Amino acid sequence: MAEAPVNHQVRLAKRPEGAATREHWQFTTEPVGEPAEGGVLVKTLSLSLDPAMRGWLNDARSYIAPVEIGAVMRAGGIGRVIASKNPDFAVGDTVYGTLGVQEYMLVPQEEIKRNGLVKVDLRAGTIHQWLNVLGMPGMTGYFGLMDVGQPKAGETVVISGAAGAVGQTVGQLAKIKGCRVVGIAGGQAKCDWVVKELGFDACIDYKAGASAVRDGLKAHCPKGVDIYFDNVGGEILDAVLARLARKARVIICGAISQYNNANSMPAAGPRNYLSLLVNRARMEGIVVFDYADRFPVAVAELAGYLKDGRMKSKEDVVVGLDTFPEALNRLFSGENFGKLVLQVAED
Repeated sequence: MAEAPVNHQVRLAKRPEGAATREHWQFTTEPVGEPAEGGVLVKTLSLSLDPAMRGWLNDARSYIAPVEIGAVMRAGGIGRVIASKNPDFAVGDTVYGTLGVQEYMLVPQEEIKRNGLVKVDLRAGTIHQWLNVLGMPGMTGYFGLMDVGQPKAGETVVISGAAGAVGQTVGQLAKIKGCRVVGIAGGQAKCDWVVKELGFDACIDYKAGASAVRDGLKAHCPKGVDIYFDNVGGEILDAVLARLARKARVIICGAISQYNNANSMPAAGPRNYLSLLVNRARMEGIVVFDYADRFPVAVAELAGYLKDGRMKSKEDVVVGLDTFPEALNRLFSGENFGKLVLQVAED
């Protein structure tokens, strides 16, 4: 008789002030149970590491409840059903859901919908593409650009965090829709990649000097910025606000430059917000969960672009559950190149 598997987990030990380090996490083990009637047992294959995860560690009101002390860290991921007492899921099915930073997830019937557990078709994309272009980053980029940004052919779209998970999808999608696309990224290698590989019209290296963003926007957006997709906040947001065109749309997706501020120091707000008034522009936030009922439409469109080669998908894969604390911080140091993925087990 085979020995029952053990579930290795990463739990929140204490809330961080500033960056989360290994001391803020607790590594635990527990037996893997059997699903009750209507439930399923999923083996985690790979997890999505996202900037929003840092925000979930703060005991503050947001669009989603904070992770509780002692709870398994929240994370979306791809897994394989290894036991099922639910007719909608068969053993061997590949699924996406909020699996948490752990090796196994036991999902009771009443939690399946809340966990967002759905089957994924690996003919449409690889496991890691389902965490990138076909997953939450892709959905965020798609609905942020299409619903909030409402792009029109010929408009100029600027994207910060251009080489990251959301940024790469937004930029390629904007090009497909006929826009001029200017990225902002950290380092020449990332800038070269988004221009030469993803087809952006230009990319500004924000690390190239104090005035690099301001000068780059002036050079590459002579008629102003029609759509700005903001992933970083802070000084870069201010620089783009100063270059808005009439009736511009600013999409607030994230503010990665601010997430590791101490809890006593709130995120820096935009100083140049009066540009919204002068240019009759608008600024609107995007939370991807609001569009869940429309995900299949976006997945179908983006999968088509992946298949015909009009869209590429780059992932930065870190291996091993024990590497989670350091891997998560790669997002905030800018070390990741592409969508950051934690591979928990080989397929």
